[in-house]
Order: sequence, then C-alpha cells, then structure tokens
Amino acid sequence: MSSAIKFSLFTLVLVSITTACKFFFGPEIAFSGFSPVLAIALFSGYVFQKKEGMFLLPLLSLVLSDLFIQGLYLQGSFDYPGFYGGQWKNYLLLLSVTFLGVLLRARSHRSLVAGVFGAPTLYFIVSNLMVWLSATEAVYAKTFSGLTTCYIAGLPFYRNSLLGTLVFLPVILFLFNYLERKKAVLVLAR
Repeated sequence: MSSAIKFSLFTLVLVSITTACKFFFGPEIAFSGFSPVLAIALFSGYVFQKKEGMFLLPLLSLVLSDLFIQGLYLQGSFDYPGFYGGQWKNYLLLLSVTFLGVLLRARSHRSLVAGVFGAPTLYFIVSNLMVWLSATEAVYAKTFSGLTTCYIAGLPFYRNSLLGTLVFLPVILFLFNYLERKKAVLVLAR
C-alpha cells in the first residue's frame, strides 16, 4: 500500500473518531471534552517535519467533524452547531498544541507523558482565560474571584480532555507506527 493511501486511511480513521466523540460525548456535559483532538494535534507536532503537514491533520480532523455536526444541526438532528462565533480561537489554540508536540517530539516515554499532561493543561489554562476575558454577559466577574470561578467551571472539561488525550495518543501512535513502519510501539518508531 502506498504512503498516500496509508495516510488517507489514517486521516479518515482520525476524522471518524473525532466526529463520533463529538456526536456521542459532546451533548453530555459529563463527557464533553473527551476527544482525540488534542492527541491528534500533539501527534502532528511529533511526526511532521514541514509546517504545512504539521497543521493539516489536526485542522482536517476538526473542520471535517465540525462540518458533519453542522449538517446534523441544520437538519435538526443535533443540539448545537458545528460552527459558532469565536470558534477560530479554539482552532488557533489547537494549533498551539501542535507546537508543543514539536517541542517534545515523542522520542521517549517521558516526552509522551509531558504531552499527555501538557496539552490539556495548556488548552485548559488559555481557553478558560479567553472565556473569562471575552464573556460579554455577566457570567464571570472581571475579578480574580470571577477568573477562579471560570477555571472551576472548566474543571470537568479539563478532566475529560486529559482522559481523552491519555486514551487516544497511545492509540494514534500505535496505529501510525504499525501502518508506516510495521512496529507496534508507543513512542515514534525510528
């Protein structure tokens, strides 16, 4: 099988998993945030050398899954839209996780653990700060107490994104290593 076909199949699997997670877990607040998106962004930073390829996989996974959810929403089959105002901030934040993957490069188990904890933590800290700063209604006061309340409200999402990254990053690495190098290993096969 050619590399292009392997990569296309790999991308299709990741988009399908991302979409399934949004469909099944997104509407349930107790599971919201359990997704492979951060793991895909980390993985892309670990693997791809060229900037274009590095950002392509996480963006494709997110945009295609959002398109699917948007279609369901427009048909009245889903509770919330796939695209919404301010979503571009989440896309940019996701791409910053890709840079974290570049810094770590997944050559050791230590760098994988750093990524598993670092990616959701970075996303949690910055995304909740953005929510607090941009909240137009009086949800969170523009005080330290309001910021603290915003972070506390985000803890369930943080827990789920941490669990999602912990589950999906090893799966993605195993799948990639097996498809590309016929090695089933947790770090990037050399």
